[in-house]
Amino acid sequence: MLAIIACGVASFTMPNAAALYQDRSSPVVTLRGGSVTAQAAPPPLLALPAAGFEGAVAAGVKKAEMSAGKIFKLGVLSGCHIGFGAFLMLSVGGACPGLAASNPGLQKIVLGAFGLPFGLMMTLLSGAELFTGNTALVTMAALEGKATGNQLAKSWISSYAGNFVGSLLLALLVFLGKTLVGGGASVPVSVAKTSLGFGTALVRGILCNWLVCMAVYLASFAKDAAGKMVPIFFCISAFVALGLEHSVANMFIIPLGIFSVAAVSWKAFLLSNLLPVTLGNIIGGAVCVATAFCMTYGKMSEE
Repeated sequence: MLAIIACGVASFTMPNAAALYQDRSSPVVTLRGGSVTAQAAPPPLLALPAAGFEGAVAAGVKKAEMSAGKIFKLGVLSGCHIGFGAFLMLSVGGACPGLAASNPGLQKIVLGAFGLPFGLMMTLLSGAELFTGNTALVTMAALEGKATGNQLAKSWISSYAGNFVGSLLLALLVFLGKTLVGGGASVPVSVAKTSLGFGTALVRGILCNWLVCMAVYLASFAKDAAGKMVPIFFCISAFVALGLEHSVANMFIIPLGIFSVAAVSWKAFLLSNLLPVTLGNIIGGAVCVATAFCMTYGKMSEE
Protein backbone atom coordinates (compact mmCIF):
# COMPACT_ATOMS: atom_id res chain seq x y z
CA MET A 1 0.00 0.00 0.00
CA LEU A 2 2.82 2.44 0.92
CA ALA A 3 4.54 1.67 -2.37
CA ILE A 4 1.34 2.45 -4.32
CA ILE A 5 0.90 5.76 -2.47
CA ALA A 6 4.55 6.68 -3.05
CA CYS A 7 4.26 5.96 -6.77
CA GLY A 8 1.11 8.06 -6.94
CA VAL A 9 2.79 11.02 -5.22
CA ALA A 10 5.82 10.71 -7.50
CA SER A 11 3.61 10.81 -10.58
CA PHE A 12 2.28 14.21 -9.48
CA THR A 13 5.55 15.73 -8.23
CA MET A 14 8.32 14.47 -10.52
CA PRO A 15 8.70 16.22 -13.92
CA ASN A 16 8.85 13.93 -16.92
CA ALA A 17 11.52 14.06 -19.62
CA ALA A 18 9.27 16.05 -21.94
CA ALA A 19 8.91 18.77 -19.31
CA LEU A 20 12.66 19.18 -19.11
CA TYR A 21 12.92 19.92 -22.83
CA GLN A 22 9.55 21.66 -23.23
CA ASP A 23 9.55 24.81 -25.34
CA ARG A 24 8.52 27.49 -22.88
CA SER A 25 9.11 30.46 -25.14
CA SER A 26 5.37 31.02 -25.71
CA PRO A 27 3.59 33.20 -23.13
CA VAL A 28 1.43 31.61 -20.47
CA VAL A 29 -2.13 32.99 -20.36
CA THR A 30 -3.88 33.14 -16.99
CA LEU A 31 -7.29 34.38 -15.91
CA ARG A 32 -7.39 36.90 -13.06
CA GLY A 33 -10.67 38.38 -11.97
CA GLY A 34 -12.21 37.69 -15.35
CA SER A 35 -9.37 39.38 -17.27
CA VAL A 36 -6.75 37.67 -19.40
CA THR A 37 -3.10 38.20 -18.40
CA ALA A 38 -0.10 37.07 -20.46
CA GLN A 39 3.03 36.08 -18.59
CA ALA A 40 6.41 35.18 -20.02
CA ALA A 41 7.06 31.45 -19.74
CA PRO A 42 10.20 30.30 -17.91
CA PRO A 43 13.05 28.98 -20.06
CA PRO A 44 13.47 25.19 -20.49
CA LEU A 45 15.51 23.43 -17.83
CA LEU A 46 17.69 21.63 -20.36
CA ALA A 47 18.69 22.43 -23.93
CA LEU A 48 18.09 19.88 -26.66
CA PRO A 49 21.29 18.37 -28.15
CA ALA A 50 21.48 20.63 -31.23
CA ALA A 51 20.75 23.78 -29.24
CA GLY A 52 23.13 22.60 -26.52
CA PHE A 53 25.88 22.28 -29.10
CA GLU A 54 25.30 25.85 -30.27
CA GLY A 55 25.42 27.04 -26.68
CA ALA A 56 28.69 25.22 -26.08
CA VAL A 57 30.19 26.81 -29.21
CA ALA A 58 29.05 30.23 -28.01
CA ALA A 59 30.73 29.59 -24.66
CA GLY A 60 33.90 28.64 -26.52
CA VAL A 61 33.76 31.90 -28.49
CA LYS A 62 33.53 33.93 -25.27
CA LYS A 63 36.53 32.09 -23.86
CA ALA A 64 38.51 32.65 -27.05
CA GLU A 65 37.83 36.39 -26.97
CA MET A 66 39.22 36.91 -23.48
CA SER A 67 42.68 38.42 -23.05
CA ALA A 68 45.60 36.16 -22.22
CA GLY A 69 46.05 37.90 -18.88
CA LYS A 70 42.45 37.33 -17.82
CA ILE A 71 42.57 33.69 -18.92
CA PHE A 72 45.76 33.22 -16.90
CA LYS A 73 44.28 34.74 -13.73
CA LEU A 74 41.10 32.69 -14.06
CA GLY A 75 43.34 29.68 -14.75
CA VAL A 76 45.14 30.21 -11.43
CA LEU A 77 41.76 30.13 -9.68
CA SER A 78 40.75 26.96 -11.50
CA GLY A 79 44.06 25.30 -10.59
CA CYS A 80 43.29 26.05 -6.95
CA HIS A 81 39.71 24.76 -7.33
CA ILE A 82 40.84 21.45 -8.85
CA GLY A 83 43.57 21.27 -6.22
CA PHE A 84 40.97 21.60 -3.46
CA GLY A 85 39.01 18.79 -5.08
CA ALA A 86 42.11 16.57 -5.20
CA PHE A 87 42.89 17.56 -1.61
CA LEU A 88 39.47 16.35 -0.48
CA MET A 89 39.82 13.19 -2.57
CA LEU A 90 43.13 12.32 -0.90
CA SER A 91 41.78 13.18 2.54
CA VAL A 92 38.68 10.97 2.27
CA GLY A 93 38.90 8.23 -0.34
CA GLY A 94 42.67 8.15 -0.14
CA ALA A 95 42.57 7.55 3.60
CA CYS A 96 40.65 4.26 3.50
CA PRO A 97 43.35 1.55 3.32
CA GLY A 98 41.17 -0.97 5.12
CA LEU A 99 38.31 -0.43 2.69
CA ALA A 100 40.70 -0.58 -0.26
CA ALA A 101 41.91 -3.99 0.93
CA SER A 102 38.49 -5.46 1.72
CA ASN A 103 36.31 -3.80 -0.93
CA PRO A 104 38.41 -2.02 -3.58
CA GLY A 105 35.43 -1.26 -5.80
CA LEU A 106 33.64 0.62 -3.04
CA GLN A 107 36.82 2.48 -2.12
CA LYS A 108 37.14 3.68 -5.72
CA ILE A 109 33.56 4.95 -5.62
CA VAL A 110 34.31 6.86 -2.41
CA LEU A 111 37.52 8.21 -3.96
CA GLY A 112 35.61 9.49 -6.97
CA ALA A 113 32.56 10.85 -5.20
CA PHE A 114 34.32 13.02 -2.61
CA GLY A 115 36.64 15.53 -4.19
CA LEU A 116 37.11 16.35 -7.85
CA PRO A 117 33.39 16.84 -8.72
CA PHE A 118 33.35 19.64 -6.17
CA GLY A 119 36.50 21.12 -7.72
CA LEU A 120 34.98 21.26 -11.22
CA MET A 121 31.74 22.65 -9.77
CA MET A 122 33.64 25.63 -8.33
CA THR A 123 35.39 26.18 -11.66
CA LEU A 124 32.29 26.08 -13.86
CA LEU A 125 29.98 28.08 -11.60
CA SER A 126 32.60 30.77 -10.96
CA GLY A 127 33.63 31.15 -14.60
CA ALA A 128 37.23 30.10 -13.97
CA GLU A 129 39.36 28.73 -16.83
CA LEU A 130 40.28 25.04 -16.92
CA PHE A 131 42.71 23.91 -19.61
CA THR A 132 41.15 20.47 -20.02
CA GLY A 133 37.68 21.88 -20.60
CA ASN A 134 39.04 24.47 -23.03
CA THR A 135 40.44 21.71 -25.23
CA ALA A 136 36.82 20.96 -26.08
CA LEU A 137 34.84 24.22 -25.95
CA VAL A 138 37.37 26.56 -27.56
CA THR A 139 38.26 23.89 -30.11
CA MET A 140 34.58 23.66 -31.05
CA ALA A 141 34.52 27.40 -31.65
CA ALA A 142 37.64 27.12 -33.84
CA LEU A 143 36.27 24.20 -35.85
CA GLU A 144 33.07 26.15 -36.44
CA GLY A 145 35.09 29.07 -37.80
CA LYS A 146 34.18 31.35 -34.88
CA ALA A 147 37.64 31.44 -33.29
CA THR A 148 41.09 31.68 -34.83
CA GLY A 149 44.05 29.36 -34.39
CA ASN A 150 45.84 32.10 -32.44
CA GLN A 151 42.89 32.44 -30.07
CA LEU A 152 42.86 28.68 -29.57
CA ALA A 153 46.58 28.64 -28.75
CA LYS A 154 46.14 31.63 -26.42
CA SER A 155 43.34 29.88 -24.54
CA TRP A 156 45.17 26.60 -24.16
CA ILE A 157 48.57 28.07 -23.19
CA SER A 158 47.24 30.74 -20.81
CA SER A 159 44.81 28.44 -19.01
CA TYR A 160 47.43 25.68 -18.74
CA ALA A 161 50.01 28.07 -17.27
CA GLY A 162 47.45 29.47 -14.84
CA ASN A 163 46.31 26.00 -13.80
CA PHE A 164 49.92 24.99 -13.15
CA VAL A 165 50.62 28.03 -10.96
CA GLY A 166 47.37 27.65 -9.00
CA SER A 167 47.87 23.93 -8.44
CA LEU A 168 51.46 24.39 -7.22
CA LEU A 169 50.39 27.22 -4.93
CA LEU A 170 47.67 25.13 -3.31
CA ALA A 171 49.98 22.10 -3.02
CA LEU A 172 52.48 24.25 -1.14
CA LEU A 173 49.79 25.64 1.17
CA VAL A 174 48.45 22.15 1.91
CA PHE A 175 51.98 20.93 2.64
CA LEU A 176 52.60 23.84 5.03
CA GLY A 177 49.19 23.32 6.64
CA LYS A 178 50.15 19.72 7.57
CA THR A 179 46.58 18.42 7.47
CA LEU A 180 47.77 15.35 5.54
CA VAL A 181 50.36 13.80 7.83
CA GLY A 182 53.46 12.96 5.83
CA GLY A 183 51.61 13.90 2.64
CA GLY A 184 49.02 11.19 3.17
CA ALA A 185 47.98 9.32 0.05
CA SER A 186 49.77 11.84 -2.18
CA VAL A 187 53.07 10.01 -1.58
CA PRO A 188 52.15 6.52 -2.87
CA VAL A 189 49.85 8.01 -5.53
CA SER A 190 52.68 10.20 -6.87
CA VAL A 191 54.99 7.20 -7.12
CA ALA A 192 52.33 5.17 -8.92
CA LYS A 193 51.48 7.96 -11.38
CA THR A 194 55.10 8.59 -12.37
CA SER A 195 55.73 4.85 -12.78
CA LEU A 196 53.27 4.51 -15.66
CA GLY A 197 54.64 3.92 -19.13
CA PHE A 198 54.35 6.80 -21.60
CA GLY A 199 51.72 5.03 -23.69
CA THR A 200 49.68 3.99 -20.67
CA ALA A 201 49.65 7.54 -19.27
CA LEU A 202 48.72 8.91 -22.72
CA VAL A 203 45.72 6.58 -23.11
CA ARG A 204 44.54 7.21 -19.56
CA GLY A 205 44.75 10.92 -20.32
CA ILE A 206 42.61 10.50 -23.44
CA LEU A 207 39.93 8.55 -21.59
CA CYS A 208 39.99 10.94 -18.64
CA ASN A 209 39.46 14.14 -20.58
CA TRP A 210 36.81 12.52 -22.73
CA LEU A 211 34.77 12.24 -19.54
CA VAL A 212 35.83 15.62 -18.14
CA CYS A 213 34.87 17.41 -21.36
CA MET A 214 31.56 15.55 -21.48
CA ALA A 215 30.93 16.90 -17.97
CA VAL A 216 31.72 20.45 -19.12
CA TYR A 217 29.77 20.04 -22.38
CA LEU A 218 26.63 18.58 -20.79
CA ALA A 219 26.74 21.02 -17.87
CA SER A 220 26.49 23.85 -20.44
CA PHE A 221 23.10 22.42 -21.51
CA ALA A 222 21.58 23.00 -18.05
CA LYS A 223 20.12 26.33 -17.02
CA ASP A 224 20.43 25.99 -13.24
CA ALA A 225 23.11 24.95 -10.76
CA ALA A 226 21.40 21.68 -9.82
CA GLY A 227 21.18 20.64 -13.46
CA LYS A 228 24.85 21.41 -14.02
CA MET A 229 25.87 19.34 -11.01
CA VAL A 230 24.38 16.10 -12.36
CA PRO A 231 26.80 15.59 -15.31
CA ILE A 232 29.66 17.04 -13.26
CA PHE A 233 29.17 14.52 -10.47
CA PHE A 234 28.69 11.42 -12.59
CA CYS A 235 31.35 12.08 -15.24
CA ILE A 236 34.04 13.28 -12.83
CA SER A 237 33.47 10.65 -10.15
CA ALA A 238 33.58 8.05 -12.94
CA PHE A 239 36.99 9.08 -14.24
CA VAL A 240 38.48 9.04 -10.74
CA ALA A 241 36.96 5.66 -9.88
CA LEU A 242 38.26 4.26 -13.19
CA GLY A 243 41.83 5.29 -12.38
CA LEU A 244 42.27 7.73 -15.28
CA GLU A 245 44.75 10.63 -15.52
CA HIS A 246 43.94 14.34 -15.35
CA SER A 247 46.82 16.75 -15.97
CA VAL A 248 45.57 19.58 -13.73
CA ALA A 249 44.73 17.28 -10.82
CA ASN A 250 48.21 15.79 -11.18
CA MET A 251 49.69 19.30 -11.02
CA PHE A 252 48.51 19.31 -7.40
CA ILE A 253 48.84 15.67 -6.35
CA ILE A 254 52.37 14.92 -7.53
CA PRO A 255 53.99 18.18 -6.34
CA LEU A 256 52.33 17.63 -2.95
CA GLY A 257 53.92 14.19 -2.90
CA ILE A 258 57.30 15.69 -3.86
CA PHE A 259 57.01 18.33 -1.12
CA SER A 260 56.23 15.46 1.27
CA VAL A 261 59.47 13.65 0.29
CA ALA A 262 57.99 11.08 -2.08
CA ALA A 263 60.61 9.20 -4.08
CA VAL A 264 59.73 11.21 -7.18
CA SER A 265 61.81 13.85 -8.97
CA TRP A 266 60.50 16.94 -10.71
CA LYS A 267 61.90 15.55 -13.95
CA ALA A 268 59.90 12.34 -13.52
CA PHE A 269 56.78 14.37 -12.77
CA LEU A 270 57.15 16.55 -15.87
CA LEU A 271 58.33 13.95 -18.38
CA SER A 272 56.91 10.63 -17.16
CA ASN A 273 53.46 11.89 -16.18
CA LEU A 274 52.53 15.46 -17.02
CA LEU A 275 53.74 15.38 -20.63
CA PRO A 276 51.93 12.20 -21.78
CA VAL A 277 48.85 12.95 -19.70
CA THR A 278 48.60 16.47 -21.15
CA LEU A 279 48.90 15.13 -24.70
CA GLY A 280 46.23 12.54 -23.92
CA ASN A 281 43.95 15.19 -22.40
CA ILE A 282 44.28 17.28 -25.57
CA ILE A 283 43.28 14.32 -27.75
CA GLY A 284 40.38 13.42 -25.46
CA GLY A 285 38.96 16.94 -25.49
CA ALA A 286 39.77 18.12 -29.01
CA VAL A 287 39.06 14.87 -30.86
CA CYS A 288 36.72 12.68 -28.82
CA VAL A 289 34.43 15.55 -27.83
CA ALA A 290 34.98 18.71 -29.91
CA THR A 291 35.54 17.08 -33.30
CA ALA A 292 32.97 14.35 -32.68
CA PHE A 293 30.14 16.80 -31.97
CA CYS A 294 31.20 19.24 -34.69
CA MET A 295 30.91 16.32 -37.13
CA THR A 296 27.42 15.60 -35.78
CA TYR A 297 25.84 19.02 -35.21
CA GLY A 298 28.25 21.57 -36.71
CA LYS A 299 29.55 22.62 -40.10
CA MET A 300 31.52 19.40 -40.49
CA SER A 301 28.23 17.46 -40.51
CA GLU A 302 27.28 19.19 -43.76
CA GLU A 303 30.40 18.13 -45.65
